[in-house]
Amino acid sequence: MNAILLRALVALVPAGMLFAGSVVLFLRGKTVGSCLQVLGAGCLVAVVLTHLCEALHVFPWMRWGDAHSVGHYLDLWSAVLGLTLFPVGYFHALTKRLRPRV
Repeated sequence: MNAILLRALVALVPAGMLFAGSVVLFLRGKTVGSCLQVLGAGCLVAVVLTHLCEALHVFPWMRWGDAHSVGHYLDLWSAVLGLTLFPVGYFHALTKRLRPRV
């Protein structure tokens, strides 16, 4: 089995769990924090899917793994947005729950 494929399949489990949990929280209460969490988790799932596509040679015209290619920038920006939006949404939801109600 390809090493990239194995890593992508292993990473699919936590990314999918983050996404599913974020969707459940968003459906319970549509807040800014839960929306940011869903967007961030969706971007992290997109990172995993780009690695799956790279390993399986899906969409070869995107030149997965090559520097300065469409696939490279899709992977890069999905990772940047995912690692930014998810923690911001989590922090926003956490601080909103810790505020005392008056």
